[in-house]
Amino acid sequence: MSESPTGSFSERTRVRRVASRGAYDRETIHAILDEALVCHVGIVSDGQPFVIPMLHARIDDRLYVHGSTGSRLMRQIGGGSPACITVTLLDGLVLARSAFHHSMNYRSVVILAGGEEVRDRERKWDLLHKLVERVIPGRWPDIRPPNENEFKATSLVGFPLDESSAKVRVGPPKDDEEDYALPTWAGVIPLSLNVGPPVPDPRLRVELSVPGYVTGYRRPWQDRKRICECRKANSAFAIRYSALFPSPFTP
Repeated sequence: MSESPTGSFSERTRVRRVASRGAYDRETIHAILDEALVCHVGIVSDGQPFVIPMLHARIDDRLYVHGSTGSRLMRQIGGGSPACITVTLLDGLVLARSAFHHSMNYRSVVILAGGEEVRDRERKWDLLHKLVERVIPGRWPDIRPPNENEFKATSLVGFPLDESSAKVRVGPPKDDEEDYALPTWAGVIPLSLNVGPPVPDPRLRVELSVPGYVTGYRRPWQDRKRICECRKANSAFAIRYSALFPSPFTP
């Protein structure tokens, strides 16, 4: 396991299966949340579990999601009902010599929390601004802000990160010792989310040029060497892993 669990650690979020992959420090948790664009929010409504994918943004030490005020999900989480929020970044397919030891390299976060709807008008406006800027930095000054009806129709809910944990797998396959002699290729197929060239709206005014924040758009990319080094179990592989799987985004 990484450094002694503090802050976000609880028995409910403690990583039990392969505990050495668990991390509870805010730096790791924040970095994973910031790189991801989509979280999955799980609730139970009238005895039926539901898991809904949602865009999210971490602002300070809270995770925010937004949706329609008419949404059952938003009404429930905004009222403080317990929720489970998960985020996963897939970094590679791990091909082992045996079927049993095939795996994936990933970075994930689990948050257990009750949500709180943002009702203060000024704070809600500020957070909606920040949410847009977290996803597409530089976009807010170019767009029409929400009108009064749109503002009222939008619910914004925040979750504290007090009870959360990260789990990270890095490195090559871990086969049974006797299987290393098998004549089977083994290793990792790296995977990443890449940014493609912008596709203009067919109704775009022809005189408008593509903004720099569009042509230069990048997603945050966590320094994997730093993630590895915070985990003693993987520290020996840290430098090699960073070399094998560099960021697909140029600075």
